[in-house]
Amino acid sequence: MKRIPIVALLAAAAAHAQDAGTLINGMYPQLEAIYKDLHAHPEIAFQEERTAARLAAEMRKIGFEVTEKVGKTGVVAIYKNGAGPMVLVRTELDGLPMDEKSGLPYASKNGAAHSCGHDVHMTAWLGAARALVALKSQWKGTLMFIGQPAEETVSGAKAMLDDGLFQRFGGKPDYAFALHSWPLAYGTIGYNSGAVSSNSDAIEITFKGRGGHGSAPDKALDPITIAARFVVDVQTVISREKDPKEFGVVTIGAINGGTVGNIIPDTVRVRGTIRSYSPAVREKLLAGVRRVANASAAMADAPAPDVQLIPGGLAIDNNDALVTRTEGVLKQAFGDANVSRMPAMTASEDFSQYVNQGVPGMFFFTGVYAPQDVAAADKGGKPVAFNHSPYYAPVPEPSIKTAAQAMTLAVLNVMSAAAAKP
Repeated sequence: MKRIPIVALLAAAAAHAQDAGTLINGMYPQLEAIYKDLHAHPEIAFQEERTAARLAAEMRKIGFEVTEKVGKTGVVAIYKNGAGPMVLVRTELDGLPMDEKSGLPYASKNGAAHSCGHDVHMTAWLGAARALVALKSQWKGTLMFIGQPAEETVSGAKAMLDDGLFQRFGGKPDYAFALHSWPLAYGTIGYNSGAVSSNSDAIEITFKGRGGHGSAPDKALDPITIAARFVVDVQTVISREKDPKEFGVVTIGAINGGTVGNIIPDTVRVRGTIRSYSPAVREKLLAGVRRVANASAAMADAPAPDVQLIPGGLAIDNNDALVTRTEGVLKQAFGDANVSRMPAMTASEDFSQYVNQGVPGMFFFTGVYAPQDVAAADKGGKPVAFNHSPYYAPVPEPSIKTAAQAMTLAVLNVMSAAAAKP
């Protein structure tokens, strides 16, 4: 095999950056219009009918072969351009079930919100697709662009894989990429080697008692006090059983039981989340939550609770070689100061479902706020809204441009070598 000199690779990367930037700047007005439409019409997990149809129509215009309703509401778009690697590029489709309070003129008013930035991701995904097709003389291979439903419920990736994503559309990809908007300065990119997100497991526990009158608790068996004991005691699994140098969180986010103040209910439902990086810590926390739940009931001589610990997304593990290969291209395009490593996030993401199939992947972050606002927040000033806040309001330009160009360059970097072969 003929080796391509490093000087030639660097020159090609510089040319790619210039070409991609020019293309994305030219198409930006159309991208911003799409972004504002998507932002104003969010749809929650597995209900993304309008969103999926909009993306499918746009991808057909570009020239992709599009299949809809993969994994219920997912979209798969394929573009073949000769012999070369297959590269998966994923965007999420879903919004969150919450009211938006951003005050933007194009804010959602339908009881859902793109408060995690998936509208930014979709728009950048479309921009990258357009740019890559326009630059098809510079690469060879197959693009697999997927619009994934239900990322927020950590279930959409599994749904698409279970629906034959790899079997139906050409096999397992050679590489996989995804990005996520983050409350960083726009024009900047963050990334990491190894773990970039956490394992996620859901807690759903029903504590059982015996209902009665609030004035006669001795004639009842109070599941509220059992649940309250559990909520407090389960934190000792974190503080006294887990290695303090290892990341792990058990958070209880919902307690539901009873109807009025003078009735002791029969049951109380507790819901929460477990987050971790390492498999060993994950197993320790899962076992600890189950043990404390059973012990809390046993202390009250109550029936054993119904304990459901539901697996969600596993930690994303970025491929070291792919990260090293990609970071150089991004730094050349955006500058060393604007492309930097960052700690793993404690949130979870089901992009891990694809890379856990043995696909080398890279998941990176792009900023969405004015640099001066981020700098002021870092110094203790007015905070910028974080993902999932009802006030989350990315600045479209240049946030979308940066995300689209970064994804275009990441994909070109792994596909252009095939085009350069004699």
